[in-house]
Amino acid sequence: MHPPWQRSTTWLLAWAGLTLAGALALVRWDIAQRREAFLSDARIAHRLLSQRAVQHEAILATLALLDTEPGNGRRPEARLPAVYPQVLAVLRRRGNERWSEPDLQLSEERSRAAGHALLGSIDDAAGQFTLVLAGEPSSYALRIDVQRMLPWDTWPLARGGPVRAVLLHGADAIVLQPGAPAESRPAGLTAGFAFTKTLDAPSQPFELQLQRATGPAEWPWRWLGVWSVFSALMLAALSALWRGVREKRRAIDLLRVGQVARLNTMGELAGGVAHELNQPLTALLANTQAARRLLDDEPPALDDARRAMAQAAAQARRAADVVARLRRLVATPDATLPLQPIDLAASTRSVAELLEPETRRRGIRVSIEAREHRVEADPVALEQIIHNLMGNAMQALDEVPPDQRSLTLTVGAANGRGLLHVRDSGPGIAAEALPRLFEPFFTTRTNSAGLGLGLSL
Repeated sequence: MHPPWQRSTTWLLAWAGLTLAGALALVRWDIAQRREAFLSDARIAHRLLSQRAVQHEAILATLALLDTEPGNGRRPEARLPAVYPQVLAVLRRRGNERWSEPDLQLSEERSRAAGHALLGSIDDAAGQFTLVLAGEPSSYALRIDVQRMLPWDTWPLARGGPVRAVLLHGADAIVLQPGAPAESRPAGLTAGFAFTKTLDAPSQPFELQLQRATGPAEWPWRWLGVWSVFSALMLAALSALWRGVREKRRAIDLLRVGQVARLNTMGELAGGVAHELNQPLTALLANTQAARRLLDDEPPALDDARRAMAQAAAQARRAADVVARLRRLVATPDATLPLQPIDLAASTRSVAELLEPETRRRGIRVSIEAREHRVEADPVALEQIIHNLMGNAMQALDEVPPDQRSLTLTVGAANGRGLLHVRDSGPGIAAEALPRLFEPFFTTRTNSAGLGLGLSL
């Protein structure tokens, strides 16, 4: 399981990643929307300027058609500036007259060769240009003001807006809109949009160029903030959901562990029953077999047989007591076993006497140093404890020569409680086994004689 700080760091990194990914998507979407709006406005501006340029061609063609009666003195072109504000002046050359401006003569020759109107001079500073049409008996020229050429009522680019609009023709450039000056642009405008297209009028092949600066200063910061908060709330909800799932899974695991623990407890209980009943039943069998042999002797040793049968009966009662005690533990596992005053020294001597045939067979010298000492205990449990301790000691003494096998039982008192010492001359307990002595089913025996339940019980 990861520590809390590591889980918090993981969620924080997830929030940062989600916020960054969402912010990137929002910025790209916003840029795409602004680019599309820019291109839409640019196409509208190009169409409007192309219409005005074509209008200029129509004006010149109309003037040439109306000039059919030489010398009639009529000047219809004089009224054009009042109708078309962008037309500053209408110039005419008749017959052998000469143009007041030398470049108009060259433009007329080019127009006559091309068969349609052509651009004449361009004044970048004044924002004006001349359109010339060669004709008979008169040739005409229009002086156009570019600013008045713009249809402001339908013009899509706001005056003083961020878009820079320029009409280009070769080295000449007439500024329609300056756009946002560099010193007044918001900080962070590092990129932009651009549009370039030639007007749809052969006589005025101006290239319309539109530019709009953009960058982080124009990003949708409000929506980015909303997304940041939303992603934090979403991850918080996911975190809460994950914690709920994890707690549910933990509860299921604990339930499973509890079930396994109950199964283990049942296994330990079954092992404990086998372990505790094995001792009195073994003694019961040994005593009944001894009594049978004594009765088969000639003459039969009746006194010894009676003592063997008495010990067999005692072991049968002890087995019954063990079963009754285990039944109480199963029926009421939390109940406290009834305690009664018991002489610890007498219980020790009783168990030693019970195991006397076994210790004699193994060649173990048993010594008891005990004085009467009363304790409050469950008699069956107390005898089981003493019996298990002596049994472990006898099994440990199997590893030493017979002449070195000794077992000492000492009964005393300490701090108002009974104290029993069981000492043997065996090899002792390995240091690495000490922490596990009271674990169920843990044993250091190399054979299969032990279940590892004596000390735990």
